Amino acid sequence: MTPRAATRPVGTVTRGTTNPNRLRRMDRWIAAVHGAELRRAQRPVAVDLGYGAAPWTAVELLGRLRTAAPRTAVVGIEIDPARVAAARPYEREGLEFRHGGFEVPLPAPPQLIRAANVLRQYDEDQVAQVWSRLCARLAPAGPHGSRGGLLVEGTCDEIGRRHVWVALGPEGPRTVTFAARLASLDRPSDLAERLPKALIHRNVPGEPVHAFLRDFDRAWAAAAPYASYGARQRWIRAVRDLTADWPVTDGPARWRQGEVTVAWEALAPRGR
Repeated sequence: MTPRAATRPVGTVTRGTTNPNRLRRMDRWIAAVHGAELRRAQRPVAVDLGYGAAPWTAVELLGRLRTAAPRTAVVGIEIDPARVAAARPYEREGLEFRHGGFEVPLPAPPQLIRAANVLRQYDEDQVAQVWSRLCARLAPAGPHGSRGGLLVEGTCDEIGRRHVWVALGPEGPRTVTFAARLASLDRPSDLAERLPKALIHRNVPGEPVHAFLRDFDRAWAAAAPYASYGARQRWIRAVRDLTADWPVTDGPARWRQGEVTVAWEALAPRGR
């Protein structure tokens, strides 16, 4: 890919902390739900935006996406030039690293932008502008049922046990996914501490995300008899009960992975 002319990166330097396998749950979800779009693209490109002080997450993203779409290339983009220089020795076929930020300095729109643990340090009122900028950089919707590129923005804990992320297309937010290593979970609302910036300050009475987590905890408690069959069966039962009142967009195949995905409109902050 031919680089664009140099521009000043948009954004601020993050703490850069990262660990191997931290984003495996997010990566596997992307491969499962977005793999068809990647396969459909002539030259599928995925961006690991703000990969941090070490390139592990970009290296792992390439391997996981290629299980679903073998022609996928990954570009790691970092606003700190020293981190880019440190990552360059890891470049290989299909993997490169570039200096940049929210402007996403690529010659063509990517099919995927993953921005994990990037917006935690930003103010809530900055999120909409960042989302809009990144969504504008995605590959547009096209013929034959293509919905265009995907932005996945969210947060997780340091070792990847608990995640919450928002998936957005060129048109804007689509869904919110909650994912966990179920053995580490006392109750679903434990995931509240990993809500992305757009939602974390809205986990208060009167806001939809608070109501959702309250109902999820109630469904989890009601499913307690299933715990004798394991945390996975209890989770599946609780999510199945949630579908009576909440627009869950996935099914048992994803629930078994310790996930549940809900339409964004149901959880969007009041007044947005």
